[in-house]
Amino acid sequence: MPVPDPTTVERKIVARENVAAIEVLAQGTGPLIGLLPSLGRGAGDFDPIAERLAGAGFRVLRPQPRGIGQSHGCAYRDLEDCSADIAAVIEAEGGGPALVAGHAFGNRVSRLLATDRPELVAAVSLIAANVGHAPSPPEVRAAIRNSANAELPDEIRLEALRFAFFAPGNDPTSWLEGWYPHVLAVQRTAGDRTSRKRDYAGGGKPILYLQPDHDPLAHVEDAEIFRRENGVRVTVRIVPNASHAAIAEQPEFIADALIEYARGIWPPAR
Repeated sequence: MPVPDPTTVERKIVARENVAAIEVLAQGTGPLIGLLPSLGRGAGDFDPIAERLAGAGFRVLRPQPRGIGQSHGCAYRDLEDCSADIAAVIEAEGGGPALVAGHAFGNRVSRLLATDRPELVAAVSLIAANVGHAPSPPEVRAAIRNSANAELPDEIRLEALRFAFFAPGNDPTSWLEGWYPHVLAVQRTAGDRTSRKRDYAGGGKPILYLQPDHDPLAHVEDAEIFRRENGVRVTVRIVPNASHAAIAEQPEFIADALIEYARGIWPPAR
């Protein structure tokens, strides 16, 4: 049989009866890698990363959060609602287990999924993760809201994006688009309703921690503390010249790091 083109994206709907319908962008064949986007943003942020992973021999799944694309359902009550959607997606693909990589807010979802449904998760990758036990400070939350607010002048939004998301010298203009403020608000509330102790340790799974070198939300020292507290199962790699929008700033570096890590879980056949 011909090998599917890794650039071809299949869109499918995973239904959770009386709860939600989740649109999934799927491509490639092989072991499962799930990619979970940041607060108030969608699966399209991972486009170049997903294509690279699929081309390397993996089945890449990108569930859209409720309220984005064709995903819809009840408003998230808490982080458990978010992780249960991802569990349904993995189950629909045969149950995995999957390497689940979460960017920013998505990292909490990936860690909670590994905690609540460990049989579905082979390992977790945290990308630009705020792993502390305290919420982001007010000035950071304000910058995130301003970044997503299309009613503000572009100059104000770009200033907020440079502060919260992009390393010095990196162009933030691409992130003027792609925001879903209503989703952001609901996800923020869901995260705040869930104790950070619940998802902190990621269910004891192996963790690839991709830490940007210029991140005002998730600091390099936080990654080192997390590694010390959780031991050898945590691998930390520093993402150069990147801030909280690391997947937009360094997509090739992040994709290659995920490929290398995934091949350690599933060595290529010889």
